[in-house]
Amino acid sequence: MLRKNKNILIIALIAIVNALGYGIIIPVLYSYSMKYGLSDFQNGLLFSTFSICQFISTPIIGRMSDKYGRRPLLIFSILGTAISFFMMAFAPNYLFLFIARALDGITAGNIPVASAVISDTTTQEQRAKGFGIIGASFGFGFIFGPAISALTVSHSASLPFIIAGSISLIAVILTAIFLPETNKHIGEVKHAPLFNFSKLFHAMFDENIGATLLITLLNAVSFSLMIFAYQPFSLKILHLSVNQISLLFTMFGVIGLITQLFLVHKFVKLIGLKKLFSIATFIISAVFLTIFFIRSLLPFVIASIFLGLSNSIIQPLISTILSKETDEKSQGTILGLSASYMSIGQILGPVIGGIIATIAIPFPFLAASIFSLLAFFLTFHVLKKGVKKESAF
Repeated sequence: MLRKNKNILIIALIAIVNALGYGIIIPVLYSYSMKYGLSDFQNGLLFSTFSICQFISTPIIGRMSDKYGRRPLLIFSILGTAISFFMMAFAPNYLFLFIARALDGITAGNIPVASAVISDTTTQEQRAKGFGIIGASFGFGFIFGPAISALTVSHSASLPFIIAGSISLIAVILTAIFLPETNKHIGEVKHAPLFNFSKLFHAMFDENIGATLLITLLNAVSFSLMIFAYQPFSLKILHLSVNQISLLFTMFGVIGLITQLFLVHKFVKLIGLKKLFSIATFIISAVFLTIFFIRSLLPFVIASIFLGLSNSIIQPLISTILSKETDEKSQGTILGLSASYMSIGQILGPVIGGIIATIAIPFPFLAASIFSLLAFFLTFHVLKKGVKKESAF
């Protein structure tokens, strides 16, 4: 497939570079921002700044790629990411950290646009394989990104951001030189509201998809709480170095790639889709609760392995369940709604975590456990038996 469609190879390379960039900065962002005097609450706002701007900008960039073409918007988006990394590397004060994260969020439409390139250049039968290649590329990037951080952060705190920015510039050059324009319908834009909050609200009560969308929201909140809390907990409670934290994130990437490539489909076949979904969600809640009580490294590493395994199962299952709950005409719309719910969760999680962390650093893990437990109870209401009605969305 890669030999016949060079665009997919280019998009795969872009996805690897993109994931490398984020994999490099995520493990060191908290410790780096502490050098600028940010409190845990301010750090929660810093983490949320990206998600807020991404939530607003993604549909706008998607619409603009329909109107002006995929290639220029992809170049614009990745270039914004590169500039934001360099801004963080050389930020004179904490305000520039917020500006950099906002810029990265505003221009964070490269993955939806890259997905549109896949849709433009593949048949219906090839599309799933094309998206699978993007997913595998992300997994590769998230393994080696944190490893690069672990090797470089001891030399200079800003060096990982410089490397991430340089890698993103490589993606800009690859796109500009090798990617042709794939949108054959430039300017044929369907006029519709960019944000339909009424649709978002009413989707929660849809008898087919409502429970799954709420699980998406709760899971995004709990996982964002974990991403935020993982670093202050590791630094201040377990007294780990930034290098060790980066290596733990590398472990997450390895577990995620192995699980999604080799284990998920076997577990589904062995246990069943709905039952596996419930079990994985319950395990995540139990792991968060366990971490709340942990105060030493070895139990923390063991808990992190179970966390990485369970989360890597849940993410693809949510999309699978939604596709089964939705009629064929509404697949794209419902997956778009799911992405919106995920974005809202990624906004709320760090803010909630930042507020709770001011009480005690382990408390965000307790909150994450509660959110995941609520999601667990909702798993019994997905994939309801009976005739599936055509979606109202």
